[in-house]
Amino acid sequence: QVQLLESGGGLVQAGDSLKLACAASGGTFSNYAMGWFRQAPGKEREFVAAANSYGGYRYYADSVKGRFTISRDNAKNMVYLQMNSLKPGDTAVYYCAAKVMPRTWSTAQAMAPYDYWGQGTQVTVSS
Repeated sequence: QVQLLESGGGLVQAGDSLKLACAASGGTFSNYAMGWFRQAPGKEREFVAAANSYGGYRYYADSVKGRFTISRDNAKNMVYLQMNSLKPGDTAVYYCAAKVMPRTWSTAQAMAPYDYWGQGTQVTVSS
């Protein structure tokens, strides 16, 4: 059983940067693909970014491509989401997620269902 705990959310202004962190415990971290998702008020949860087990292959939603960067530190059991040039449309609760690394890694696999979820951290971007 993997436990995930996000941190780093907050209230920022448009154009600012924010870095989210997710601490994982309870499993062999390098066995898991890691993802970030978000859910805005009144909307369904959506995929943001994902990285394979060693972080070498990463995928992003079109809405964040070029602004957000996912990274992971397997020695520390941590995954991060660096968010730059934030927009009011990025306002959401951000969730960290994990799943056993699939045999193949593609955009479809990156977006496919995850097994473990954190509690979420609120990001609010004011205009």
